[in-house]
Amino acid sequence: MATTRNYLPLVDKIGYGAGNLGAGVAMQVINSYLVFFATAILGIPGSLAGLAIGISVFWDAVTDPLMGYFSDITRSQRFGRRHLYLILGSLGIAATVYLVWGINTDHSTPVKFGLMLLFIIMFKTAMTVYVTPYTALGAELSPDYNERTAIQGIKTIFFLIGLALVSVAGMSLFFAPTAEYPIGQLNPQAYRRIGAAAAGVVIVSAATGYLATKKYIRHLNAQHIEQPSGTIGQLLLASLKSTFANAPFRAAANSYLFNNMAAVLISTIGLHVFTYTFHLTNHQIALVYGLQLLLSIVSQPFWAMISRRLDKKPAMNLGLFVCGMGSFIFAVMVIWHRLIPGNFVVFIPYAMLTGFGTGALFTLPLSMVSDTIDLDELKTGKRAEGFYFGSMTLYYKTSQALAIFLIGIVLDLIRFDATLPKQSTVTAMGLGLLLGLGSLLSFGLSSFSLRNYTLTEKAVLQIQDEIRVRGQQ
Repeated sequence: MATTRNYLPLVDKIGYGAGNLGAGVAMQVINSYLVFFATAILGIPGSLAGLAIGISVFWDAVTDPLMGYFSDITRSQRFGRRHLYLILGSLGIAATVYLVWGINTDHSTPVKFGLMLLFIIMFKTAMTVYVTPYTALGAELSPDYNERTAIQGIKTIFFLIGLALVSVAGMSLFFAPTAEYPIGQLNPQAYRRIGAAAAGVVIVSAATGYLATKKYIRHLNAQHIEQPSGTIGQLLLASLKSTFANAPFRAAANSYLFNNMAAVLISTIGLHVFTYTFHLTNHQIALVYGLQLLLSIVSQPFWAMISRRLDKKPAMNLGLFVCGMGSFIFAVMVIWHRLIPGNFVVFIPYAMLTGFGTGALFTLPLSMVSDTIDLDELKTGKRAEGFYFGSMTLYYKTSQALAIFLIGIVLDLIRFDATLPKQSTVTAMGLGLLLGLGSLLSFGLSSFSLRNYTLTEKAVLQIQDEIRVRGQQ
């Protein structure tokens, strides 16, 4: 296994992790606001908004393993296998995260739908070009079992800071009420301003990650990956069969899939629920999101410690249990939502539990997937971090695409009407239960998926020893 060293200097881990800040900002701007923007600002029906985003996520899923494959086989003395894509992807993300909010509200519904679909597909393509090689780079920087968790933990902290900048600072600064728009979320100009700010953060973040890791390019270039023959379709199918024949990878990917289903729910309809079910202001919504993200950030050292003491799988299950408790509390609050309108305090236990629990879910799955790649290397003699992480995202994003489409249909079925400042009781209850019970089910299925994950620290160390012995023969 070619790598620079087992332990990276802290400054390099921080520099690499900073490259995830812009990705978190851009992703959260789109995930948190686009469905609301499409339905409440542009007046696009929920089913069409869900269809557009679902198509884009499916496209994103299909292109991820292809991007991983191309990144794995890229040969460049100057840029290595990953770094050129960090430049190209970040420029594309910055451009599209700004353009998507410029759709004219006076256009007809088909034109608005077509433009949104075009811009969101362009955005997802740029995210794939950046995120897949970036994630693969983090997996190959160190072979050490616990160092991988440390690298992913720092990367997660920057990602969560990115989410917080959007959900907390973004809600407070860009969606402040005005005389014309007492509900700040309904101000079209706010979305254009936050898009421009996000574009700037993406450029600075990507440049930091690039500069911090470019010194490792020469060393990482020494890692040889054969370029197989065949058509792209044949290579894609063969590689997918290989990755999903890896049982621990399949278990980790399934768990990650269900974790992200819960994330889809909160990002897609969270703003709807807090606005129309619980009648929170933009500042109160920002406080809920902020408390969740703060707990996720400060919990990272705890989850790293628990992972070292209990191992990664037990730590993951503990995180899922804590998240499940928070989701149950949220579902109960939905049932009694008419008694707590506009009351932020009652959300504190939910926000603390889900925030603390998701700290594990952001970090540990990616570290676990890095370990499954060692197992594949032992069997095949090759390493393909890019394709493995691309395959994982293909798997869960395909499900995300379907979920987002179905959420859009549910918005229509429960008769969500963007023209109404107050939704009916049935609509408000339906929105809340979809989020609360859907998240609870997702966390339960994630834990169930981990039953077939068999890798432990002892097993991974033994695998790595066998790889080294074979390399010396």
